[in-house]
Amino acid sequence: MTRDPSHLLPAAEPVALIDADGRAIKGADGTAYPAPDDAALVKALGALLTARRLNDQAYALVRQGRLAVYPSSHGQEACQVAAAQVLDEGDWLFPTYRDTVAAVGRGVDPVEALSLLKGDWHCGYDPHEHHVAPHATPLATQLPHAVGVAHAATLRGEPTVVMAMCGDGGTSEGDFHEALNFAAVFHAPVVFFIQNNGYAISVPLSRQTAAPSLAHKGVGYGVPGERVDGNDMAALLAVLGAAVARARAGGGPQLVEALTYRMQAHTNADDATRYRDDAEVAAWVERDPITRLRTHLLDRGLIGPEQLQDFAAEAERVATHLRDGLNRDVEPDPADLFAHVYATPTPQLREQAALVADELSREGAR
Repeated sequence: MTRDPSHLLPAAEPVALIDADGRAIKGADGTAYPAPDDAALVKALGALLTARRLNDQAYALVRQGRLAVYPSSHGQEACQVAAAQVLDEGDWLFPTYRDTVAAVGRGVDPVEALSLLKGDWHCGYDPHEHHVAPHATPLATQLPHAVGVAHAATLRGEPTVVMAMCGDGGTSEGDFHEALNFAAVFHAPVVFFIQNNGYAISVPLSRQTAAPSLAHKGVGYGVPGERVDGNDMAALLAVLGAAVARARAGGGPQLVEALTYRMQAHTNADDATRYRDDAEVAAWVERDPITRLRTHLLDRGLIGPEQLQDFAAEAERVATHLRDGLNRDVEPDPADLFAHVYATPTPQLREQAALVADELSREGAR
């Protein structure tokens, strides 16, 4: 335990390295977070453009009836791209229902990533293949699981770090607080990453917490916090990269709050005009993470029109793959209802499976 909580407190202002106009912030090179290398920023821009195209395509597929629902991350893609990019191959990502971009960034096929939201499977991919846990629809339930994986890795002597993602609304859930305490006590190598987009559906942050910031919530558990501009890709890579490196070196958990904004509605079923106005949204359009990073790289001569065309072509390839995959009709097999409930089916499960099989066979004989 420590009697000096000062090292747990986040910075007074969110860490930022590039301003909304794409210019490097003067004096930022003197912060505790050095800027990422140029190659990392160029890679991130390509991933950002693909992420935006994926979001737009998924929204279109909802309107076409190919997805039941889609929680878009339009406007906050930088958080998810950065979260995936700072992890090593053996690390784990625990996403929320809005973090499709992060899962795809870890190598998950976007068609498989969206199987949950199409209504086909609870999880359409093998979590162990890419070290990506199933998307968590219930708020914050993934966080204790993430800490458990991190603690288990420590017990096995593995250098694994876990990125546990969460929204601002999730910080009001008991699972969030239990996970922070669990991680702190066991010194687990986990980074809690809060994407604070201002609203938990229609509930503004002011009705979620009276704390100075969400990053301050770690103090009570002995978890250091940090705040970062969630639309500044350079700052995100720097802060999250440092948190991952710290956890891997045995420094324990850290809480990072990214200040960003959900440009679109909570989901296609939400009417955001009922709780926010156009002027508020327009102010955040000017802080778009893609525009900011693209301007920064163009001004420095790190990319040109040809590379931007390549990025656009790759984004369109992913969108086409997603569209084609979700437009295929899959004939469900009722037996699959029982296939992945237990590793070894219980007598009750076998009885239920036999009952369904018998009913289906009798229907087929009619």
